[in-house]
This record gives sequence, structure tokens and C-alpha cells, in this order.
Amino acid sequence: MEDELSILFKALGHPIRRSILDILKQSAKTTGDLNEYFPEVTRYAIMKHLTILEEANLVVVRREGKYRRNFLNAVPLQELNNRWVGKYSQTTANSLLNLRSVVEQKGGDLKMTAHEQSQVFRIEQEVFINAPREQVYKALTEQIGDWWEFRLAPKGVLSHFTFNAVPGGQLIEKWGEKEGAVWGNVYFVNAPQEIRLQGHLGMQGAVNSAYTYRLLEEDGGTMLQLSHTASGLLEENWEQDHTKGWKHLLGTLLKNYVEQNNDN
Repeated sequence: MEDELSILFKALGHPIRRSILDILKQSAKTTGDLNEYFPEVTRYAIMKHLTILEEANLVVVRREGKYRRNFLNAVPLQELNNRWVGKYSQTTANSLLNLRSVVEQKGGDLKMTAHEQSQVFRIEQEVFINAPREQVYKALTEQIGDWWEFRLAPKGVLSHFTFNAVPGGQLIEKWGEKEGAVWGNVYFVNAPQEIRLQGHLGMQGAVNSAYTYRLLEEDGGTMLQLSHTASGLLEENWEQDHTKGWKHLLGTLLKNYVEQNNDN
């Protein structure tokens, strides 16, 4: 763990690397896209910064043809908050935006500020589904549009979902000709046991959000476990709303859909 922390603090210790993470919070970028944000810095220097961030597992890289697309991975930062930073400050280390004092104690130069108190929430749920794991996995991915009730499309506008459940794939809602929303970016898949995604899930602003599905074979059916963490400038009601939303989506809609279509 100490080696991991050293690598993580090193990655956070340079202002350009911190700026890169801020940019990637909004959306994935190619190396060329990032270079445009720093006209005074060479492309080679940006690539070196990205390599350090990748070594710290803060950036996940996916190749798309000749392009290198960089995604933010907030999981190491969340683990840092949960396992170590809280020992120094229980109230101010609840999100990524309040790491400044801790990093300075470690000899870094992390200049982060927050205009308001940052927060963190973690939701853990599980639901037993009376169906084989492969069938539950298929419903979570290929058939998600059949049961996923929540929509970001404007009221009265029809939309549809696609879920490309591969590393670098996305869970996307589309409507109209060019309109749509990304509900999640996939950064880990071990089918049919586990899928990990990053996505705002309807939250807006300076928020890091990641969620994981784990599917365990149990008593002739499948135990579906959900872990959802979010940190940043969170609204007061978001944890409660997402807790209820996940319970409805997975414990009612998905469960009923799979069990009603179970061939066994």
C-alpha cells in the first residue's frame, strides 16, 4: 500500500497532471486534445505526464484506431480517501477536492480549492435473482433498454439504450438525430462475473462517480451486487435518490424482467 500511495502522490504532485484530471472529469480526451489545453507544453511532455497518471491508475487508456483516448479512473482516489486520508481529517477528506493539506504534509504541491464543502457517498446493494448468471448478465448488457426505466431525454421524447460491455465501451442513451447522454464508461469487464463503469448517472457538476456490478452464482440463481461511489460537490438529496433508484431498477425492474423471461 505504501508503494501505491507514493505513486499516487507523485502523480498528484504536478499542477499539469492535476489539470489533466480536471479536464478528464468532463469527458475522455485524446492526447492531441489534451495538448491543446497546454499550448506552452510540448506533446512529448504531455505524454510523459499521462504515463505517470497511467502508472498511478488514475488514467485508463483505450486505443481507437490511430488515436489514444484517455479516461479518468477515480477509483484509486476513492480508495485513498477511504483507507488513508480520513486518518488526517475526518471532515475535509471526504472527496477528491480536499486533498490539498494531506499532500502538502507528504511534500507535494497540490493546490486544490473547493468553493463549498465536498462530500462522498457509497451505496452497496444486492438482490437475488432466480435465473442463471449468464441470463442476468445478458439482461444487464444486451437487453438493458427493455427494463431500464430512467431517462435523461426530454419529457415526451422517445430514446433508446445501447450498452457496449467491453473495456472502453459505453452505456449510451440516444434520442433525436445527434442528441444523447453517456450513462457510463466501461473500464473493466470480466464477463459474466463483473462490470465496472464510471458515469454521472444524472448528477451534474464537479462529481466523480463509479459503479460496479458483481454477479455471484448462488443457490441455483444469481446474487447481483451493486457498489456505487460518488464524490465531489454533491446535492443533499442525491444519495437518497440514487439509493431508491438503484433499489427500484435492480430489485424490482431487472429482477422481474429476468425472472419473467427465465427459460429454466
